[in-house]
Amino acid sequence: MSDCCSNGNGSYDLTVVGAGSAGFSAAITAAEEGARVALIGHGIIGGTCVNVGCVPSKAMIRAMEVMHAPRAARRFDGIEAEAQITDWAAVVRQKQALVDDLRAAKYIDVLPQHNGIAYLEGVAQFAEDGRLTVNGDPVSAGKVILATGSRPHVPDISGLESVRHHDSTSILELEQLPSSLIVMGGGYVGVELAQVFARAGARVTIATRRGLLPEAEPEIGKALTRALEDEGITVRTVTSYLRVTHNEAGITLTVQAEDGEEMLRAEELLLATGRVPNTESLSLARAGIETCARGGIKVDDRMRTTRSGVYAAGDVTGQDQFVYMAAYGAKLATKNALNGDSLVYDNAAMPAVVFSDPQLASVGLTEASAKAAGHDVRTSVLPLTAVPRALAARDTRGLIKLVADRSSKRLLGAHILAPEGADSIQTAVMALKAGMTYEDLGAMIFPYLTTVEGLKLAAQTFEKDVAALSCCAG
Repeated sequence: MSDCCSNGNGSYDLTVVGAGSAGFSAAITAAEEGARVALIGHGIIGGTCVNVGCVPSKAMIRAMEVMHAPRAARRFDGIEAEAQITDWAAVVRQKQALVDDLRAAKYIDVLPQHNGIAYLEGVAQFAEDGRLTVNGDPVSAGKVILATGSRPHVPDISGLESVRHHDSTSILELEQLPSSLIVMGGGYVGVELAQVFARAGARVTIATRRGLLPEAEPEIGKALTRALEDEGITVRTVTSYLRVTHNEAGITLTVQAEDGEEMLRAEELLLATGRVPNTESLSLARAGIETCARGGIKVDDRMRTTRSGVYAAGDVTGQDQFVYMAAYGAKLATKNALNGDSLVYDNAAMPAVVFSDPQLASVGLTEASAKAAGHDVRTSVLPLTAVPRALAARDTRGLIKLVADRSSKRLLGAHILAPEGADSIQTAVMALKAGMTYEDLGAMIFPYLTTVEGLKLAAQTFEKDVAALSCCAG
């Protein structure tokens, strides 16, 4: 343990537990403000995003877009294309090389650039007296930020403990492509990885209890289901998962459907039923730190836990589990810890993206959540058949839905399902942040033949029939 950053008696201004995106954001923010920081890491440095989450999954999604290109090319007359996987193991190894490179560039190599940070390797835990320890040794710090992240949830299903199964990490480490795959769960992880393996050539079945992307607008869930089914993915909405068995022929997941029990069979099983915060090893109760119903550390709008001087940020809080929100929350927690709790966590204009194809990108309230918040709601739903960019691409899978307050016309939410939805949502983010009305958005100048122009057309749809407008009509 280095004491180069302590004040001479082994103490620090701030101790950060967890060396992922939230932990690094907190430590770097504190160091830039001149604080002495102890950053405690355990296991592979870098956390979920770079190692097992965003980076590897998006690398594989991009690779499999190439595999889908021949099918997409059929939309255009006179064009034929082909693609094939000649070495699946090479695809997986290239993905891992990218992960290793980014872990070094964005985490390992970053530490030496900040003299105020001491990196300590070990298990952090609160002692009986409520003080923080590392490998049993006390760490003296004025303030503490907990940023230990999350891990894949393992459901309680009969037989699962004795059957080979994968999470989102191990499934992307398989160097032999499975011929078939059952994906348990219809959230963003299940949807993204189901499409990866289906495009690679596997026969994929998604088993979900609430449909695809159940928190999204229902129109979007239905449209995405159609898109995946058109690619050959089977989507089964079930009442419950009953049991898992295996034999030499593969794995069988027995589910309860509306019309009785059904057996789903495949070579491999992927669990994609959510994530749980990493809190077990911390001994939070010793410090009087409470958790919420979903297991995350309870924090207020200043990122303070129920113990004075202890803050939490990122996935361990169980809310807004996106890498950019982890970094944002950790930076805010650090500034509050060092400067007096003046900053408020604000996720009202938080973008969220599912990297399916078509992509789902959203910000703000859904129609249901806006009504629950007491708004008198108006909505606009624009199919991509009304967006010139989609027509030129001969790819009209998807829609745009805007949610607004009826009386003020202020935009409350925007939801895009489109092949290029991810790169279009930030315009809606800025519109919500600025408090714009749908009339304001509809009056803005947008570039023609772009996906983002669909936001203008969707805004105009509140009051007009866009089919009656000419190209670029304002």
